[in-house]
Amino acid sequence: MIFTETKLPGVFIVDMERLEDGRGFFGRSFCRSEFAKRGLNPDVAQCNVSFNQKAGTLRGMHYQATPHAEDKLIRCTRGRLYDVIVDLRRDSPSFRQWLALELAGDSPRMLYAPKGCAHGFQTLEDNTEVFYQMFEPYHPESARGVRWDDPAFGIEWPKGIPAILSERDRNWPDYPV
Repeated sequence: MIFTETKLPGVFIVDMERLEDGRGFFGRSFCRSEFAKRGLNPDVAQCNVSFNQKAGTLRGMHYQATPHAEDKLIRCTRGRLYDVIVDLRRDSPSFRQWLALELAGDSPRMLYAPKGCAHGFQTLEDNTEVFYQMFEPYHPESARGVRWDDPAFGIEWPKGIPAILSERDRNWPDYPV
């Protein structure tokens, strides 16, 4: 596995190291020891799938509050999406900064989001599917979010105003400045 650091501390682009031959390729999409060696959470608690019928669908920006803060490993398994991480860690040098990366079903590239970061995405194609490995079980009482268009972050979304957005995601409050 190939781990590439980003401008947000603890956020990594994770690529499969592909072993190719006449049959195709083989690669690891997760390795407990590789994650642990880099100080990343190696304990997957659950895996989730998000299927999105329409391009322009926006999901986010979500996180879980302490004591159930979560790390996530995100991969697009079908279609294409614009994946966004916002650093909400007050002690981080990149506090309130965001990072975006296009993920696609025809690429095994993944994005690792650590505890204290909000995550969301906007689909760029119809029928886009996202596979999440979560390192903490879901706890509804700890579910939180920030608004996709909160001026505190200034996220630039490629498709502008979302075609589809849940009421919950539309109504997250402004982030306290």
